[in-house]
Amino acid sequence: MVYRRIDSVIGPLLLGGDVRGLSCLAFDGAGEGRERAEVAPDRDGLLARAQDELEAYFAGQLQQFTVPVVLSGTPFQQRVWTALQTIPYGETTSYGALAAHIGSPAAMRAVGLANGANPVAIVVPCHRVIGANGSLTGFGGGLPIKRALLDLEQGRRPLGYV
Repeated sequence: MVYRRIDSVIGPLLLGGDVRGLSCLAFDGAGEGRERAEVAPDRDGLLARAQDELEAYFAGQLQQFTVPVVLSGTPFQQRVWTALQTIPYGETTSYGALAAHIGSPAAMRAVGLANGANPVAIVVPCHRVIGANGSLTGFGGGLPIKRALLDLEQGRRPLGYV
């Protein structure tokens, strides 16, 4: 695994991956120590591509990520993460609706846990899941960043005000 720390308008991010795809996007401090796990060049350009796509997304110029992702998790987590990728840019869904979408309508809490365990936040858009009453709920980058991402996607405000 190769890691790269990048600066972004929402703060430092840690990207990680290998030739198969991006498998880590951690927020400031969440990936401490991992960037030293392997000091190898980004030979296939995956992390550079991920960085370019993130920068375009933050600038409001990209709505769909194309960088490949590798998601390691339980079969249930995989179902949730696959479903997250179907939530359109600029839209949100609730934990209950996501649970129903994957065929487990009673599994709202489990969906929330899987959502929180998403190793590639933003690229796999877990920030688009909100409470049934429209409230913002947990996000690895913090609720102000979740609000900023949703505002960006709904055309309300450019990023950079976090």
